[in-house]
Amino acid sequence: MESRLQLAALCWNEGKDGTKILLITSRDTGRWVLPKGWPMADRSHADAALTEAWEEAGVTGTVDGPPLGRYSYDKVLSREADLSLRCDVEVYPLRVAKLARKYPEHRQRQRKWFSPEKAARKVDEPELQQLILAFAARETGGASGTDGQS
Repeated sequence: MESRLQLAALCWNEGKDGTKILLITSRDTGRWVLPKGWPMADRSHADAALTEAWEEAGVTGTVDGPPLGRYSYDKVLSREADLSLRCDVEVYPLRVAKLARKYPEHRQRQRKWFSPEKAARKVDEPELQQLILAFAARETGGASGTDGQS
Protein backbone atom coordinates (compact mmCIF):
# COMPACT_ATOMS: atom_id res chain seq x y z
CA MET A 1 0.00 0.00 0.00
CA GLU A 2 1.33 3.43 -0.93
CA SER A 3 1.69 5.93 1.91
CA ARG A 4 1.81 9.72 2.18
CA LEU A 5 4.00 11.79 4.47
CA GLN A 6 2.50 13.98 7.17
CA LEU A 7 4.28 16.18 9.71
CA ALA A 8 3.32 16.43 13.37
CA ALA A 9 4.31 18.45 16.41
CA LEU A 10 4.74 16.78 19.77
CA CYS A 11 3.89 19.86 21.82
CA TRP A 12 5.43 19.74 25.27
CA ASN A 13 6.44 21.85 28.22
CA GLU A 14 8.13 21.42 31.54
CA GLY A 15 6.14 22.42 34.63
CA LYS A 16 6.24 21.92 38.36
CA ASP A 17 4.72 18.46 37.84
CA GLY A 18 7.29 17.46 35.20
CA THR A 19 6.97 17.09 31.45
CA LYS A 20 3.49 17.60 30.00
CA ILE A 21 2.29 16.72 26.48
CA LEU A 22 -0.45 18.69 24.70
CA LEU A 23 -2.96 16.62 22.73
CA ILE A 24 -5.86 17.83 20.60
CA THR A 25 -9.01 16.13 19.40
CA SER A 26 -9.44 15.19 15.76
CA ARG A 27 -12.25 17.01 13.98
CA ASP A 28 -13.98 13.88 12.67
CA THR A 29 -13.83 11.28 15.46
CA GLY A 30 -12.81 13.28 18.55
CA ARG A 31 -9.82 10.98 19.15
CA TRP A 32 -6.78 12.43 20.94
CA VAL A 33 -4.02 13.17 18.41
CA LEU A 34 -1.01 15.39 17.74
CA PRO A 35 -1.39 18.48 15.54
CA LYS A 36 -0.35 17.34 12.07
CA GLY A 37 -0.73 18.02 8.37
CA TRP A 38 0.80 17.76 4.93
CA PRO A 39 4.24 19.05 3.87
CA MET A 40 4.24 22.62 2.57
CA ALA A 41 6.21 23.53 -0.57
CA ASP A 42 7.55 26.78 0.88
CA ARG A 43 8.49 25.47 4.36
CA SER A 44 10.84 22.97 5.94
CA HIS A 45 9.25 19.94 7.56
CA ALA A 46 9.90 21.44 11.02
CA ASP A 47 8.28 24.75 10.01
CA ALA A 48 5.28 22.91 8.56
CA ALA A 49 4.84 21.05 11.88
CA LEU A 50 5.05 24.40 13.70
CA THR A 51 2.40 25.87 11.37
CA GLU A 52 0.06 22.92 12.03
CA ALA A 53 0.55 23.32 15.80
CA TRP A 54 -0.55 26.96 15.50
CA GLU A 55 -3.55 26.27 13.25
CA GLU A 56 -4.86 23.22 15.15
CA ALA A 57 -3.80 23.95 18.77
CA GLY A 58 -2.93 27.65 19.05
CA VAL A 59 0.65 26.82 19.97
CA THR A 60 3.61 29.12 19.51
CA GLY A 61 7.05 27.85 20.39
CA THR A 62 10.17 26.35 18.89
CA VAL A 63 10.99 23.03 17.32
CA ASP A 64 13.79 21.88 19.58
CA GLY A 65 15.58 19.14 17.76
CA PRO A 66 15.47 16.69 14.88
CA PRO A 67 12.44 14.44 14.30
CA LEU A 68 11.73 12.06 17.18
CA GLY A 69 10.71 9.34 14.76
CA ARG A 70 7.70 8.26 12.71
CA TYR A 71 4.44 6.44 13.20
CA SER A 72 1.85 5.20 10.72
CA TYR A 73 -1.93 5.30 10.67
CA ASP A 74 -4.81 4.95 8.22
CA LYS A 75 -6.51 8.29 7.49
CA VAL A 76 -10.18 7.69 6.72
CA LEU A 77 -11.13 9.62 3.58
CA SER A 78 -14.68 8.29 3.21
CA ARG A 79 -16.58 6.08 5.62
CA GLU A 80 -19.32 5.43 3.06
CA ALA A 81 -16.86 4.26 0.39
CA ASP A 82 -14.60 2.55 2.95
CA LEU A 83 -11.72 4.61 1.57
CA SER A 84 -8.55 5.31 3.56
CA LEU A 85 -5.00 6.46 2.98
CA ARG A 86 -1.90 5.13 4.74
CA CYS A 87 0.06 8.00 6.32
CA ASP A 88 3.58 7.99 7.72
CA VAL A 89 3.89 10.82 10.22
CA GLU A 90 7.24 12.44 11.03
CA VAL A 91 7.11 13.86 14.58
CA TYR A 92 8.98 16.99 15.67
CA PRO A 93 9.42 18.04 19.32
CA LEU A 94 7.93 21.50 19.85
CA ARG A 95 8.55 23.28 23.15
CA VAL A 96 5.45 25.37 23.84
CA ALA A 97 6.10 29.02 24.67
CA LYS A 98 2.49 30.20 24.57
CA LEU A 99 -1.07 28.98 23.98
CA ALA A 100 -3.47 31.36 22.24
CA ARG A 101 -7.13 31.46 23.21
CA LYS A 102 -8.18 32.08 19.62
CA TYR A 103 -6.53 30.32 16.69
CA PRO A 104 -7.78 29.06 13.31
CA GLU A 105 -9.38 25.80 14.56
CA HIS A 106 -10.26 26.77 18.16
CA ARG A 107 -13.98 26.09 17.60
CA GLN A 108 -13.34 22.69 16.00
CA ARG A 109 -11.04 21.00 18.53
CA GLN A 110 -10.36 20.53 22.22
CA ARG A 111 -6.85 20.59 23.64
CA LYS A 112 -5.56 19.28 26.94
CA TRP A 113 -2.25 18.76 28.76
CA PHE A 114 -1.40 15.23 29.89
CA SER A 115 1.46 13.52 31.65
CA PRO A 116 3.50 11.54 29.08
CA GLU A 117 2.14 8.25 30.40
CA LYS A 118 -1.46 9.41 30.16
CA ALA A 119 -0.87 10.98 26.73
CA ALA A 120 0.54 7.66 25.52
CA ARG A 121 -2.60 5.88 26.78
CA LYS A 122 -4.89 8.44 25.10
CA VAL A 123 -3.54 8.05 21.56
CA ASP A 124 -4.53 5.01 19.49
CA GLU A 125 -1.33 4.31 17.51
CA PRO A 126 1.15 1.99 19.29
CA GLU A 127 4.14 3.55 17.49
CA LEU A 128 3.06 7.02 18.66
CA GLN A 129 2.62 5.71 22.20
CA GLN A 130 6.23 4.53 22.11
CA LEU A 131 7.49 7.84 20.66
CA ILE A 132 5.79 9.79 23.47
CA LEU A 133 7.23 7.54 26.19
CA ALA A 134 10.72 7.57 24.64
CA PHE A 135 10.60 11.38 24.38
CA ALA A 136 9.57 11.70 28.03
CA ALA A 137 12.35 9.34 29.12
CA ARG A 138 14.86 11.45 27.17
CA GLU A 139 13.59 14.70 28.73
CA THR A 140 13.80 13.37 32.27
CA GLY A 141 17.12 11.60 31.86
CA GLY A 142 15.73 8.09 31.69
CA ALA A 143 12.78 8.19 34.07
CA SER A 144 9.49 9.15 32.49
CA GLY A 145 8.30 11.44 35.28
CA THR A 146 5.17 9.76 36.59
CA ASP A 147 2.56 12.01 38.06
CA GLY A 148 0.75 9.39 40.13
CA GLN A 149 -2.53 10.05 38.30
CA SER A 150 -4.43 7.84 35.92
